[in-house]
Amino acid sequence: MDQHILTEAEWRKKLTPEQYRVLREAGTERAFSGHYNDTKADGVYQCAGCALDLFDSADKFDSGSGWPSFTQPVAADHVNEHSDVSHGMRRTEVRCARCDGHLGHVFPDGPPPTGLRYCMNSVSLDFRGRTSASDAR
Repeated sequence: MDQHILTEAEWRKKLTPEQYRVLREAGTERAFSGHYNDTKADGVYQCAGCALDLFDSADKFDSGSGWPSFTQPVAADHVNEHSDVSHGMRRTEVRCARCDGHLGHVFPDGPPPTGLRYCMNSVSLDFRGRTSASDAR
């Protein structure tokens, strides 16, 4: 998938300081501080950097972790996964496949059917509510 390429100055202009810190510098928002952690609305979560559809609300679950969690992305090629050994931990980082924005991490402790927990930063996401039956999966 083509990357959405902007200069660092363009990213700083487009994103809020917190979005820039998380999406472009691989930061993490504080647990339970994100505006999508408790969202139950029906729709699609998109990348806050480039608006690529990333996660469907049908795949969202309450993990108790303090971050919005999903069992799978809307399409495997909408996210890229990379080994992350920062902070003395071995984790799998999740990035947007189009703009390479840091979204969060995926862990092998989620519920069925995938057994995965895509633990995302709210600030990395935008939400688009479902407007018609044609938007449903």
